[in-house]
Amino acid sequence: MNQQAFEAGKAAYRQGDVRGAMEALSQAKQPGEVSGSVDHLLGNCLMKLGRYAEAAACYGDALQDASYGNTGALACNRGRALLAAGKPQEAIASLTMATKDTSYPTPYKVQIALGNAYLKIGDARNAGVAFRNAAIDESNPDPSSALCSLGSCFMQMGRPVDAVEAYRTALDFSTPQADQNAIYADLGLAYVAANRMSEAVDAFAHATADGTYMLSSEANVAYEAAQRAATHVKGGNPSETDQFLAAAGYGTGSYDPLDPLGESGEFMPSPEDTGFFSVTEKELVEQDKRNRRMRRKHRHTGRKIFIFLLLLLLIAGGVCGYGYYSGYGWPMQESVVEQLFTEKSSGGDVEALLDGSLTAEAKQQIKNVLPSSTTSVKVTGVDRSMSESTVFCTATLQADGEQSYEIHLLRDGISWKVASVAAVYPSQGGVTPVLGADGTAVDAESEEAVEGEATEGEATAGEEATEGEAVEETTEGEEATEDGSTTEEGTVEE
Repeated sequence: MNQQAFEAGKAAYRQGDVRGAMEALSQAKQPGEVSGSVDHLLGNCLMKLGRYAEAAACYGDALQDASYGNTGALACNRGRALLAAGKPQEAIASLTMATKDTSYPTPYKVQIALGNAYLKIGDARNAGVAFRNAAIDESNPDPSSALCSLGSCFMQMGRPVDAVEAYRTALDFSTPQADQNAIYADLGLAYVAANRMSEAVDAFAHATADGTYMLSSEANVAYEAAQRAATHVKGGNPSETDQFLAAAGYGTGSYDPLDPLGESGEFMPSPEDTGFFSVTEKELVEQDKRNRRMRRKHRHTGRKIFIFLLLLLLIAGGVCGYGYYSGYGWPMQESVVEQLFTEKSSGGDVEALLDGSLTAEAKQQIKNVLPSSTTSVKVTGVDRSMSESTVFCTATLQADGEQSYEIHLLRDGISWKVASVAAVYPSQGGVTPVLGADGTAVDAESEEAVEGEATEGEATAGEEATEGEAVEETTEGEEATEDGSTTEEGTVEE
């Protein structure tokens, strides 16, 4: 290697003369010569000039020099260059190699670049894993940026409840001087997606409070929708979505997606910890050695946490799936029927409870069948199934009379909508059903007949039929970080 040309190249690079540095460095080694130090610096020059494919080739040449080392930094820079050159798959391979260098002092940089590469190919799940790893890396001085990216991944995966937790934690780790308005705006969108409208209004209000941040068109529409929805909330009751999630044991705040075992602090640095900015170089070296030992220990712990979190998600998904398959929802069929009669008697909006596929004539027919005034409604039986149900009830009219009805409902998401209403008259052979011991509707006469058949000393053997448990596949949950931040393409390790 021509040491004089190499030193001249380094001096020009420090002074910002990138082209001069390249000219000197090109003379620092002979054709075919391997020199990690020369190729590393030459790759940095090419990155600054936007010649990403050539930069990636230089970093690849530097990796061939085993005596030079710096594998993590070179593989990370090569991955960034390939990503900027529009080759995300090759970038992922290079960045994955960088993660295996345990001596690399700032692994969070690799994880952020890896997250960006996965997003380029549309893999939000693995991108979220990478941003989570970046957020919990103790060497990361700004985990809030990675947490924001993690929240975005959760939104893409349709997990707004986890996105809320990621954005909220990002706010905890952002400094007072940092612009938090963008984080509040993203938090507002996550709250709307989770059907938590009052909290969404509050988040959007924070984002626009000082007048320096303009909401996007999407956020503006969500803000207005949240304001309208919040005005209809009565008595501070939780939304239907929140109640359904709570019934399934999910989204209740019982666990932190970044710390499912509830041991925050072991995996995430404290936002009040500012020691990173005041320690000496010697202390940083010692701390880095301790961190390496801890990371090796946490790898094993991380696997256990992943299995634990996956098990929780499978259980929650199984409970939700079984309830859905068995015909349950929120609100329940009984509640929908009772509200139907109440709205009719009070002159309210009955049509909001009717199935959207009904014609105007069918909707009017249902309104005509319903009594104009009732004092009470008693549900006497329910036949449930996954997609449709039938409710039998008796309404007490204001004139002290009673009328039985058979009401057919169709599934609408997790709730139910009325598809038809028919009055039941004894003259038509109708028998008011009652609720049997198993919760399904049976005729009153049939039930009495069954009860009268039992005699002393006789035993009837019934065949037991078990319904197959419905297991709903759940998406593998990554362990939540709270929000990952994306690094700009084209940045390099000096």
